[in-house]
Amino acid sequence: MKEEDSITPGQDRFDTKDCETTMKAVVTTGNGGYERLEYWDVPIPELGPNEVLLQVLAAGINNTEINTRLGWYSSKVKTSTESLTTGEKEKQEAKNQGDGGWNEATPFPFIQGTDCCGRVVAVATGADENLIGSRVLVRSCMRSAGWDSLENIWMASDFDGAFAQFVKVPASEVYPVDCDWSDAELGAIPCAYGTAENMIHRAKVVEGEHVVIAGASGGVGSAAVQLAKRRGAVVTAIAGKEKLEKVQAIGADQVIGRDEDIASFLGEKSADVVIDNVAGPGFAGMLKVLKRGGRFVSSGAIAGPLVELDMRDLYLKDLTLIGCTAWDKPIFPQLISYIEKGEIKPLLAKTFPLKNIVEAQREFTDKKHVGKFVLIPPPIEEINQYLL
Repeated sequence: MKEEDSITPGQDRFDTKDCETTMKAVVTTGNGGYERLEYWDVPIPELGPNEVLLQVLAAGINNTEINTRLGWYSSKVKTSTESLTTGEKEKQEAKNQGDGGWNEATPFPFIQGTDCCGRVVAVATGADENLIGSRVLVRSCMRSAGWDSLENIWMASDFDGAFAQFVKVPASEVYPVDCDWSDAELGAIPCAYGTAENMIHRAKVVEGEHVVIAGASGGVGSAAVQLAKRRGAVVTAIAGKEKLEKVQAIGADQVIGRDEDIASFLGEKSADVVIDNVAGPGFAGMLKVLKRGGRFVSSGAIAGPLVELDMRDLYLKDLTLIGCTAWDKPIFPQLISYIEKGEIKPLLAKTFPLKNIVEAQREFTDKKHVGKFVLIPPPIEEINQYLL
């Protein structure tokens, strides 16, 4: 990754000509590999009505940023996220999709960064001036047509995100948080914990139920372990063998290596709920372990989006399959309360300077960590007077 002295064609909105106030940001210029991540000086965002400006204190790394850059959300892509990371043929196919936002064009060039812990430094007309100075988390998933519609937009997929020194967001989407966690620890929360809590909420997990969680060492999976245990569930966690001890340490009652035959290991009709963001070849076994009336819930498919479904498992066992993208209204306020009450703990694996995003994403895709990686933007020596 490198700093650019000039803006390449098509980058007009990041043009710093005649701009007195700039910030450092990682700009994703299109579908492709790490060469698409550019560390630039760009204009500080200008606020519109009902918006607030945040100084970004910490920004977590998620699968979704990598998937978006690679074009994995295109319906034309049939392979796992790993294949797009490592395979030259798959990389080229991704660059040619043009519809990487699930059959919608991604708004390149733009600034990614779905997780944000920030401090409010300015508010526009219509926003509460009392927010200024507050340390906040941003609700990443925003219900763009109101709570009666599942239509949604995501920070850093549909508009500029937090891989920068500053970001602007709607005032309605920032939540002050009162706790002793570090900025980096808070920066690990929004996307992973919001997604996990939304799945647990939609699946109506209650005390005493047996919940199986696939991909339990990842950001969402490890959050799901904590959040399911918080509700009193009995948790079986699936992860790589080298990570099982760490996964058990965060609360799992039982751990299983991901190469095991899950149905043989647990037995058929042994689980009430399966939380699975892995999919791929293991999907069929997940339905086998569900009891009659069981619930399968997912918000991802990192091992491959195409799966084998025996419809008899679905209808003869009266199963419910639940897809989760749009967060429900209670989700984010609940997370804030869990943090402030000390009911969950952060799972921060490592931090990196923002400019080292390529190093961070490379290590992230190796999948040797448990928890979250977080980027830290360079400090602001002075916040310009107009921001205050």
